[in-house]
Amino acid sequence: MIKVLVVDDEVSIVKLLQFNLEKSGFQVVTAFDGRQALDMVKSEQPDFIILDLMLPKMDGMDVCKTLRQERINTPILMLTAKDDELDKILGLELGADDYLTKPFSPREVIARVKAILRRFQATPEAATAPEDVVLQFGEIRIYPEKYEVFCKDAKIELTPKEFELLHYLASHHGRVLTRDQLLNAVWNYDFIGDSRIVDVHVSHLREKLEDDTKNPRYIKTVRGLGYKLEG
Repeated sequence: MIKVLVVDDEVSIVKLLQFNLEKSGFQVVTAFDGRQALDMVKSEQPDFIILDLMLPKMDGMDVCKTLRQERINTPILMLTAKDDELDKILGLELGADDYLTKPFSPREVIARVKAILRRFQATPEAATAPEDVVLQFGEIRIYPEKYEVFCKDAKIELTPKEFELLHYLASHHGRVLTRDQLLNAVWNYDFIGDSRIVDVHVSHLREKLEDDTKNPRYIKTVRGLGYKLEG
């Protein structure tokens, strides 16, 4: 059973999400402030985190940043009551996989959770695939069945969404992919044209894989269209 950590200081929201998640077959653990959330991540080891932005003791941004700095790549859906694009983009830059603005419907939250989980959970077929299956371009190697990436023989730590984006680009090596194509393939639902989430994740990948992010060797921008992988 997939375990979801719900973090929000509003008890009514926590209870609402817990009820609907459990009804959908998830196991749920809860926290009501940022520091408690960090403790719960370490003690409960959840498979997914629903994280409110505005929290006492430590806000959601700092929780997300701390987890990623500690190389805990559990997928995070960030909740925000602010209809502020800066908050959303900052959350993504700190390592959140997705965001949702309050008010929201429990059905939409569950749909987002399932969509994100579908995109990074290894399938049974992948788990039993030969270990020498690899996608390689330049000095970068991707092992899809292990969810591992190496650059110059050093293992690169990627979030689930970063891995999925890189894997999709590599699977379409040399082909120009629009932002909308990447949104549909990697995020698997309608972002209502908010293609900046793609740009943020491409920027993260470049920081981790490229020697010169201003003149990338691998992930190329095709002006007015999207991105393509070369090398």
